[in-house]
Amino acid sequence: RIYVHEKIYDEFVRRFVDITKTYKLGDPTLPETNLGPVVSLASAVRIRKQVDDAVKAGAKALVPEQLFPAAKVGTAYVAPQVLVDVDHSMDVMKEESFGPIVGIMKVSSDVEALALMNDSPYGLTASIWTNAEHNPASEEAFGRFVEGLETGTVFLNRCDYLDPALAWTGVKDSGRGVSLSRFAHEGKVGAYED
Repeated sequence: RIYVHEKIYDEFVRRFVDITKTYKLGDPTLPETNLGPVVSLASAVRIRKQVDDAVKAGAKALVPEQLFPAAKVGTAYVAPQVLVDVDHSMDVMKEESFGPIVGIMKVSSDVEALALMNDSPYGLTASIWTNAEHNPASEEAFGRFVEGLETGTVFLNRCDYLDPALAWTGVKDSGRGVSLSRFAHEGKVGAYED
């Protein structure tokens, strides 16, 4: 899920779609491939259903699937898709997809974005993209997101960066265990601990 302020929404979506259209879906052992299959056929079916259901509910798909000939029903190859005109009645905005699809939603404020980001049964990671390094107000806004987000890990201007020293943990239905870091290594927090 991506939430973008209305002032930059149209330009962001345009650029995001342009980049997505350049992906090369295929055999992950080939050097030109930058998008391989999803983890299983069942996952591919679930991901395609999230896209289909969102479109039936009013979302607009912006990436033509024919750009990705490897994406065939019955395989684990899923075409990347960008959806707009989405809302939180759609699984693509509430459930974990673990695939190359995303809904992008326009917001009018940080308060609205934070509420929508927390409106999920999951809370593994979040990523906030801002010009915090050049703008003290943006840095303060990032701090408010960190304090208000119901998620295990929050990144600034990057996503899902794994570092052996950084604890990777979730909240809500994303789990309460810890991987990586000294906490997992020393066994102080187990994957099934309540």
